[in-house]
Amino acid sequence: GEGDFIIISANPIPGNEKTVGNVVDELLKKGCKVVYESMYEVHVSGHACQEELKIIHKLVKPKYFIPVHGEQKHLRKHADLAMFLGMDRKDIYIGDVGSFIEINENYMKELPAVPAGKVFVDGLGVGDVGSIVLRDRKHLGQDGLIIIVASLDVYDGHVISGPDIVSRGFVYVRESEGLLDEVRQVANNILEDCADNNIHEWGIIKNRIKDDVSKLISQKTRRTPMILPILQEV
Repeated sequence: GEGDFIIISANPIPGNEKTVGNVVDELLKKGCKVVYESMYEVHVSGHACQEELKIIHKLVKPKYFIPVHGEQKHLRKHADLAMFLGMDRKDIYIGDVGSFIEINENYMKELPAVPAGKVFVDGLGVGDVGSIVLRDRKHLGQDGLIIIVASLDVYDGHVISGPDIVSRGFVYVRESEGLLDEVRQVANNILEDCADNNIHEWGIIKNRIKDDVSKLISQKTRRTPMILPILQEV
């Protein structure tokens, strides 16, 4: 509250700067006086310095040493410190996520890696959503979706009904009827051209619709929504 004096004695972890900045902003809005980052020499590390690490090594006298905290540069520095204090390089191991080590009184050896890392939990599913699905969700969340639906004659491939355009998360339909009419016309031209040229491979037709509609929308809006053609034969 107003009149409180707050000292933040740590530097933000890389990647958390915006969140920490928001906290400082909210404290200042409430009337607090905040000392943070490089305003004054108040930084206190949460990690041991080299001399403190040397004390731990001298007290413990480890037979094997596996540095586990920090980035690669920190792990390497800690390993160098252990060697400086007399440890053999073969008794020091720098692992990665999923590394599997067997240790007993006589040896330390690396075994084949095991599955490890982040597991995505979604509803009742655990780990069943992969990077491709997450990429599609990100695409949908950022740019939206356009569905192009058309019914084609089973004999000659010409359009019987549609194309109908469904937009979700891209534009408000009532305010963008002109753009969607252009999308409809582009899709219809492609379908009729494919029918005239006896092209009935749906993969080719759908890719042509995606490509041409994407170019149109990019030119008109500078956006790249996901485009999903749905074709059915009647």
